[in-house]
Amino acid sequence: MPDQIKIVEVGPRDGLQNEKQFVPSEIKLLFIDKLISAGLKNIEATSFVSPKWVPQLADNDLILSALLVNETYQDISFPVLVPNVKGLELAITHSAQQVAIFTAASETFNQKNINCSIDESFSRFKEMLPLIQKHNLKVRGYVSCALGCPYEGKINPRAVLEVTEKLFKLGCEEVSIGDTIGVGTPKQAYDLFDLLKEHVPVDKLAMHFHDTYGQAIANIYAVLELGIKTIDSSTAGLGGCPYAKGASGNVATEEVIYLLNGMGLQTGVDLDKLIEAGLYITDYLGISPRSKVTLAKKGAL
Repeated sequence: MPDQIKIVEVGPRDGLQNEKQFVPSEIKLLFIDKLISAGLKNIEATSFVSPKWVPQLADNDLILSALLVNETYQDISFPVLVPNVKGLELAITHSAQQVAIFTAASETFNQKNINCSIDESFSRFKEMLPLIQKHNLKVRGYVSCALGCPYEGKINPRAVLEVTEKLFKLGCEEVSIGDTIGVGTPKQAYDLFDLLKEHVPVDKLAMHFHDTYGQAIANIYAVLELGIKTIDSSTAGLGGCPYAKGASGNVATEEVIYLLNGMGLQTGVDLDKLIEAGLYITDYLGISPRSKVTLAKKGAL
């Protein structure tokens, strides 16, 4: 297992976009500041998707601009999601330095999620390449439904591999493999990443597990054994997927840090400060934290 683990915090984007209410910009920025104070250095800040589809992130320009002008955040990475050339242009206008593109291993899910086929999504990515190269942007790729699809059921691991290889060929510096509906089990997760590492650089793969069936932490442990060193997670377990009915939030960052601390693996994240950040945003939302670690610490279990 790798000694140093990279955590990519997706709560401010992947988490808050799935909450029904719009969170004011100042609350989002304070939430992100608390995450940074806890030691997180890779934070998915927002998404440059049309407010028509994701109204919760309609303040994307304000959020990114505020983060990038803060001199105390110089060593923090703030990737933003971009679905097409228009979104990319907006992100560049607001000085984005790292962008994320996304597709799926399921044709049906891709149609439901971004209204195009897998091949069409790659055509969109190719249209974005000149701008990405011109502005020397770092690019992260996402593959959704890698361990199961709400419409197609089980996904062939070879289909995941094919999409992942294409993303690397396009120039992605890292590709995050997502169990979008949280149906995967440790053996499935292990076998998939074991296949992927035979064909793509192991140090450029990330795991992105949702916890619908309570398997996320077990899946992470299984994949860590293969040497994968990057984990996507969401503080307080915020998130879900609007196009995958019944899918719960991402694995809670608190759970991930508790696991890694117990294994003696380094993250640079202070668990107590992380719990404070999670309580801050859930208190604002008026919901209970979905992190069992937080609930245990509060004496609620």
